[in-house]
Amino acid sequence: MEKDYEEMMEEFDDMDADIEAKKALIEEAKQIDESQDWNAVSRTINDLKRRWKKIHYSDSVYEDQLRDEFEGIIDKFYAKRDELYDENKKLKEQLIEKAKEVFESDQWKEATETVKDLMEEWKKIGTAGRQTDDELWDRFNEARQKFYDRKHDHWKAMNDRFSEVKDIKKDLIEKAKALQDSDQWKATSDKYRDLMDEWKSAGSAGREYEDALWQSFCEARQVFYDRRNEHFEQLHARQEENYEKKKQLVQHAELIAGTASYTRENTETMKNLSVQWKEIGSCGRDKENEIWTSFRTKMDDYFDGLRAFNDQKHEDWLERMKDTIAHKNEQIANQKRQIQRLNDDMNGLVSESDLGDMEQEIQQKEKFISQLEKEIEDIESKINEG
Repeated sequence: MEKDYEEMMEEFDDMDADIEAKKALIEEAKQIDESQDWNAVSRTINDLKRRWKKIHYSDSVYEDQLRDEFEGIIDKFYAKRDELYDENKKLKEQLIEKAKEVFESDQWKEATETVKDLMEEWKKIGTAGRQTDDELWDRFNEARQKFYDRKHDHWKAMNDRFSEVKDIKKDLIEKAKALQDSDQWKATSDKYRDLMDEWKSAGSAGREYEDALWQSFCEARQVFYDRRNEHFEQLHARQEENYEKKKQLVQHAELIAGTASYTRENTETMKNLSVQWKEIGSCGRDKENEIWTSFRTKMDDYFDGLRAFNDQKHEDWLERMKDTIAHKNEQIANQKRQIQRLNDDMNGLVSESDLGDMEQEIQQKEKFISQLEKEIEDIESKINEG
């Protein structure tokens, strides 16, 4: 009986070890990185399933729960794989439709680039499952091949018209020669690019003539390009000179702005710097924005300071005007108190001569009050206008 007990305990120990091993596999399954390539995920899952099968099954409810949990995790990965397959299938079907649309194009260069781009996109999409991939690839490759077959037929036909192409290219050479002396640099450069596009689109004139025609065409174009290069070298030299002049204006503006002295003379000088700036001319696209920003910053620093200075002057003036009004109002109040006292005195026993003097004094004070009120009105009018 003791031996049976020991065997039973060993069996329990083995069962515990198996459970721990299965738990460890469950944790490994939870840690699988979903963002990595599905092939790598699939290999990991298959390895986990293989290792799971090697662990002894003891027919317990808890082990059944562990199995259900393990299979649930694996099923989620397969569900995500199926979603990925479906998405990849849709993407590839879209590329197939695009390839079919390109089939009808006669813009060989653009269409060829499109087909190449579609192929690159196809490679990046990933699998939709082996069987589905094979079927989709056959459809995609068929659409591509139809285009390439048409392109091949087109160029085969072109080889039959070498003489016509030779005449076309001779005409392009004459057009290139006619543009050699043009000073319309951009427009003529665009025309030469158009001629080059026509040259490429014309196809081959045959090995016998193609190299000689190409050399004549390049020589005709190079005359213009040499003149254009010389023009822009001189232009860049002038632009560099303009740049140095504008740097001096920036330094002058910085010097004046740094003084924080907002005199009429400094203001006129700053305005004159702007006039000089316009007269100098461009420094070229690469430097113009940079130097203009520096100059504009210095000008803004000065004129922002000037506005602040004038605003402060106005505020100071406004404060003085308010003080003046307050002082005049105080004078008016004082005069009114004096008038009131004189009126009170006149009601008392005063002689006729004193009464006349008091009335005259009251009139003078009332006149003075009117004058003060008029002055206050004038000041308030100026304040409202300001």
